Amino acid sequence: MVKTNTHLVSNERAKFLGHLARAGLRKSQGRELVFSQVMGTHGHFTAEELAKSCSDKKLNVSRATVYRVLRDLLEAGIIRETAFGDKHHHFEHVYDEKPHHHAQCVRCHRFIEFPDRKEDKVYHPYLNKQGFKILGHEMHFYGICRECL
Repeated sequence: MVKTNTHLVSNERAKFLGHLARAGLRKSQGRELVFSQVMGTHGHFTAEELAKSCSDKKLNVSRATVYRVLRDLLEAGIIRETAFGDKHHHFEHVYDEKPHHHAQCVRCHRFIEFPDRKEDKVYHPYLNKQGFKILGHEMHFYGICRECL
């Protein structure tokens, strides 16, 4: 079982509340419930998995609220999103992860995480000059893992 660092979660909550204030959004019970569920989730998760978790725990949160709060958390820089080539996007925390990328086996769908080598230093200056606000970046490799070869 992965333990949640309460100090880091407090920092993320402050970041989230700051984002809501800047965006002119109010703090609501639904936002707080979804935020807490996200902070208690480790590894990759989908919006549907999060909505099911909220439903299973009998939290009074609609599926639409889950999707809206995930967008807010993305914009606040608390989670990052990745598609993995699936129809559903996956999310993961930013605070407890070292920058990394993913490789996926096209046969067994296993993921390999590998460290970021600061590739963003090449692209960020160009995009910043274009007036583009970067929320994150991702790099994916697809192939066949050792076990499936």
